[in-house]
Amino acid sequence: MKRWLQHLATILVLVLPAIAVYAWQTRDLLPAGERLPAPAFALAGLDGAVLDSAALHGQPTVLYFFAPWCGVCAASAPQLRWFNAAFGDSTRLVLVALSYDTREEVVAYAESHALTGLPVLLGDAATAAAYHIHGFPTYYVLDAEGRVAARDFGLSTFVGLWWRTRGLN
Repeated sequence: MKRWLQHLATILVLVLPAIAVYAWQTRDLLPAGERLPAPAFALAGLDGAVLDSAALHGQPTVLYFFAPWCGVCAASAPQLRWFNAAFGDSTRLVLVALSYDTREEVVAYAESHALTGLPVLLGDAATAAAYHIHGFPTYYVLDAEGRVAARDFGLSTFVGLWWRTRGLN
């Protein structure tokens, strides 16, 4: 019994601070449970075309905010590709670069992580402020009407993305 309590105490010492840090990092994100409309934007993509957020209506969308220097974002890249391959027909995936110096830096990131087949938009400080982005990666799941259905911060996994988007189609 004593050994079991020691293991439980060790787990609590490790898990509770992680939960506290996660709660602190997500405290200012847009609320998801109320299904409020996502902030509007019109951003240029790496292809030069401007994407207006109104064009996202009609299909569930994952807006994935990243920074090219972010190691966790880089680690999430394969998960994003797998998610898009599995669900791209029913759920749109749009990447929004923030906290970068040049367009070329974002292009290099997209190429090095094989994300060139996905729409990659060049966000700015106004976009970061509108979506309450304070760390990377942060993502929002929008329903077909463009309302915030879910949001999260940190490593994005295939299963996590699937879980947050299920039932939106």
